[in-house]
Amino acid sequence: MRVVAAADKFRGSASAAQVVEAIGAACWELGHDCVEVPMADGGEGTLEVLGGPTRQSVVTGPLGDPVTAAWRLSGGVAVIEMAAASGLELVGGRSGNDALAATTTGTGELIDQALDAGARTIIVCLGGSATTDGGLGAVRAITAPARLRRVELLVACDVDTAFVDAAAVFGPQKGASPAQVRLLTARLERLAQVYRHDYGIHLEGVTGAGAAGGLAGGLAALGGRLVPGFDLVADRVDLHDKLAGADLVITGEGHLDAQSFAGKVVGGVAAMAADCGVEVAAVVGRSDDEVRDRIRHVSLVERYGEERALAEPLGCIRRATAELLSGG
Repeated sequence: MRVVAAADKFRGSASAAQVVEAIGAACWELGHDCVEVPMADGGEGTLEVLGGPTRQSVVTGPLGDPVTAAWRLSGGVAVIEMAAASGLELVGGRSGNDALAATTTGTGELIDQALDAGARTIIVCLGGSATTDGGLGAVRAITAPARLRRVELLVACDVDTAFVDAAAVFGPQKGASPAQVRLLTARLERLAQVYRHDYGIHLEGVTGAGAAGGLAGGLAALGGRLVPGFDLVADRVDLHDKLAGADLVITGEGHLDAQSFAGKVVGGVAAMAADCGVEVAAVVGRSDDEVRDRIRHVSLVERYGEERALAEPLGCIRRATAELLSGG
């Protein structure tokens, strides 16, 4: 058979490159050809999938302390992961965050540096943010926003949250109390008015403007185009062409749930495979009951136990792949 391995990372266990390599190893051991295509949904991990970092910059972290953020510039295309500059993990998670003070300034500084370096296309990958500042920090950090009119600014996101709803939807995940959520919502409402006055954009009509605590809306105000993260990555890695003529595509991610079929890698690969008439299966870390029947898959936790799945994820992925290839 000709197999395509197109999988996302298993968060905390294996990168997308490691996952598809493990799938590929199982295929080759059984005498099947395999094309390995690491995937991402436009959030964390996208930078690696699109070629990996080529630069490092010291920028303003989410709570004001300097952080070193890796990013990419190659062939006139810059790839920036906002989590590297403004991410929740940089402050130790929700318990270490100040939801009211967290800023996207560092992400704006990276965009500014990309402009200075001559980037013609700038891809900003959202996800994993500590912030709910509506992108104001980033907007203010770009020294000459008019320069963005001369480049293609693509904002990769996988949610359809409205701008003013960002605080209510994502604020609690970032450590915001109910009172802080109300305050942040009021700030976003005022900021939407500012963006409308200064840039002529009505963010209530921009689907997904609330992504990354409203950073998507702030970048849209500067002329950015919000695009589904999976579609952007799939286009950049030529996934559709690589599926042509395949007998099977094996995808995967750490947790198969309803969100897996709402802009994430597994759902995106499954839909593209269906369009191409290619059979699809998945290897996942764990799976929720309500989605078990939506795709043929092997759950590592269910098959090998949680301890083994976490301790030996790549070995378990190889064994699970062999099971799928044998019709399991």
